[in-house]
Amino acid sequence: MTALLDRVAKAASTTAFGLSALAVAFFLFAAAIVVGVLFWQTNNLLTEQVLATLTGEARILTSEMKVGGQGKLIETVTALSRPQGTGLYYLADPNGTKIAGNLNRIPPELEAEGHGGVFTYQQMVDGKEKTHLAVAIPVDLGPGLRLIIGRDVEDQRAFADSVRTTFLLGFGVLSILGLLGGLAVSRLIVNRMDEITATSRQIMDGDLSRRIPTSGKGGELDSLAASLNQMLDRIENLMSGLREVSDNIAHDLKTPLNRLRNSAEAALRDPRGGEAYREGLERTIEKADELIKTFNALLLIARLEAGALEESTETFDLGRFAADVSELYAPAAEEVGFVLSIDMEQGLFVSGNRQLIGQAIANLIDNAIKYSRGGEPGSVITVRACLLEGRPAISVGDHGPGIDAADREKALKRFVRLEASRTKPGTGLGLSLVAAVARLHHGEVRLEDNQPGLRVVLLLSNKCLIAAPQHEGDAEPGLAAQ
Repeated sequence: MTALLDRVAKAASTTAFGLSALAVAFFLFAAAIVVGVLFWQTNNLLTEQVLATLTGEARILTSEMKVGGQGKLIETVTALSRPQGTGLYYLADPNGTKIAGNLNRIPPELEAEGHGGVFTYQQMVDGKEKTHLAVAIPVDLGPGLRLIIGRDVEDQRAFADSVRTTFLLGFGVLSILGLLGGLAVSRLIVNRMDEITATSRQIMDGDLSRRIPTSGKGGELDSLAASLNQMLDRIENLMSGLREVSDNIAHDLKTPLNRLRNSAEAALRDPRGGEAYREGLERTIEKADELIKTFNALLLIARLEAGALEESTETFDLGRFAADVSELYAPAAEEVGFVLSIDMEQGLFVSGNRQLIGQAIANLIDNAIKYSRGGEPGSVITVRACLLEGRPAISVGDHGPGIDAADREKALKRFVRLEASRTKPGTGLGLSLVAAVARLHHGEVRLEDNQPGLRVVLLLSNKCLIAAPQHEGDAEPGLAAQ
């Protein structure tokens, strides 16, 4: 029982319950106004009907008095005065002596006011006197007679009392049901929030694989849970990447540092003296430059993933810009036996970070040159900029060994080099930098089979697209057929 009371108290203290109670109070207030207006209008209607009936009857009795005289009036009033009827009559002479009617006396309320109004009187019902409510008006018959006619409105009062009682009971039931509904809704929300809180604590304790459960029914809480789970997936991927970086640093940075130290030590031991020192320093500077490039790439990727960039976005022709970057690498490609093919859509204007997109294109071309086989038949590197699925895209394809489908997702991570021997120069940061540029522009990187070889597609968000080429439909087939 104590636990139940604690749960109820917790649910009652929630914002959801407070909002539910406020909504119930507002509804009851609005309903009270509506019912009050209806009750007032109904009461006025009934009162007007009674007064209209009495006024009509007064005209009839006045006419009979004029036509038949006092005797006819007494006869009519006597006939209308039934003992327990709803019609009430009192006919008296100028001295107040009763002549006819079923009222015993003039009601004091009417005596005091001197005109019509509401009064109470005693009526025998089943041998018992009961107080009834009535409405009466005086009838002007001249100075010789005094006539009061009225109607019993006890039924109307009973109806009004029943309406009032039903109204109060209904409001009481609605209040209770509304509060119980608020507690139920609050409890459901509290249960979901408890699940979210418990999951959050487990995640804070180190279990990054935990995810916030969803009911599968949709709604705001499920949307919130889905967004939080996506955030947790991203955090887990970042943490996994951090662990992988830590593991790869031992091989990719420790080894060059050891070589750097050994090179300097060998130069010191060389008996040639100054000449050996100079050669050793030159080799040391070269290796230090490679290390600096690695750290600069790491810093740039970190900045991209944090989304904190000093460079502002600008609008430029993506096709022309990609062609300019590609032409810079054409001599280097030809030197090692490659043919650099450039196919660009003109008029493909985008809004983005020009410098970072250029860096991504350069990395893709450099990787194609580095890991493909030049000087062989079909040694072509194709660079293309066009629309793909309605989004601006840049692709770089080669005819080298390619990447297995199982390793493509892994290849986008930092310090990942699929070459086990690691004899070729590189740090394993090229594709991860391209992926970071894509994420910054709300896009993605796709590694596809070039049949043979690898095609890397940098796909930007359609929000980056400012203007598309006129022949938009020709772009996608061209890229797909590459």
